[in-house]
Amino acid sequence: MTTAYEFAFVGINGAPLPLKQFEGRALLVVNVASRCGFTPQYAGLQRLHQEYSPRGFTVIGVPCNQFLWQEPAKETEIAAFCEVTYHITFPMTEKTPVKGGKAHPFYKWMREVLGKQAHPAWNFHKLLTDKSGAPVAAFKSGVEPDSKELRGAIERVL
Repeated sequence: MTTAYEFAFVGINGAPLPLKQFEGRALLVVNVASRCGFTPQYAGLQRLHQEYSPRGFTVIGVPCNQFLWQEPAKETEIAAFCEVTYHITFPMTEKTPVKGGKAHPFYKWMREVLGKQAHPAWNFHKLLTDKSGAPVAAFKSGVEPDSKELRGAIERVL
């Protein structure tokens, strides 16, 4: 059986970012963008990461420029924006396609397992795995990080 830990991204700093390093942790993988109406969700994602990290939870930000080109910046600029504006400490990937034929294999796999709900329709779409790396749920962009719906799902996998 495939798990999330079998996939790897490239980190925002250009270094390999294998999900295997998070084995045993629940993951919330979120396609993000700096020029989106949902960009303020970075603050809530950072709160989730800080609050739940000690319990085996990691947020992973995946910058994506596929939705009205709302992430045009280079990786160094994205990293600086996230650090300065939102004090982001969770792992971030390089800019990565999340939909269509060039979608990252992780996103293709999540869609195969969870169905259409796992297909990002916009920035800040959230994909949750449990501590065994199995897909659990997908949350649309409008589901705020601090929502009862998302927090409840995180609590259940922890």
